[in-house]
Amino acid sequence: MLRLLILLLITSPAVWLSPSVTAESVAFDIYSDEQLIELIRKEQYLQRVKIDECQLVQDIEARAQVLQQPLYQFLWGEMLNHGVCVKAHPSRGMAMLQTAAEQGSPEAMLKLADYYYQGKFVTKDRERSVQYVLPAAANGDVKARMMLVKLFAEGYGSPRDYEMGYHWLYNSIFDDKEQQKQASSLLKKLAAQMPTSIVERAQQQQLYMQ
Repeated sequence: MLRLLILLLITSPAVWLSPSVTAESVAFDIYSDEQLIELIRKEQYLQRVKIDECQLVQDIEARAQVLQQPLYQFLWGEMLNHGVCVKAHPSRGMAMLQTAAEQGSPEAMLKLADYYYQGKFVTKDRERSVQYVLPAAANGDVKARMMLVKLFAEGYGSPRDYEMGYHWLYNSIFDDKEQQKQASSLLKKLAAQMPTSIVERAQQQQLYMQ
């Protein structure tokens, strides 16, 4: 019954918008997927929830747990991890990120990889970081490709995959010059661990499906 009520609140705003709302009241619209992706890319998603005065907590939770939308599972998981507008509960937060990753969310895969890289909320395990970030990199996420190459350059993962990781990042399209500069630095470090002939082959555009 509660889930049905939450779903009605999400899909039918007219049900809960009261005509008595005063001019002083401020209403915050739930984020579109495009907005949320942009906030995640800029690492401003938790800040935005705070700026919106925590008024969207129930909507976010419902979209994560009732509608099972991966982007909102990511956001809700991070709110639980960091105690933003809710009591901190990392075990629930990490489980929510895991669910989002299992649904194919590159944002969740990358975040889990980062936590295992840092040893934050979990035991540090950089081999597991590789396992989480590899599918996101294969699907074209540039940040995931950069992290994968970073991990390879540090000696984690299988050397058999170095050529593939190098190829993905080398042939990526970058958002700006700073990101391109960072990618070039990472590629140089990984290239130092690979034979020149393999590096040259990895630079070919059609080596792997992208």
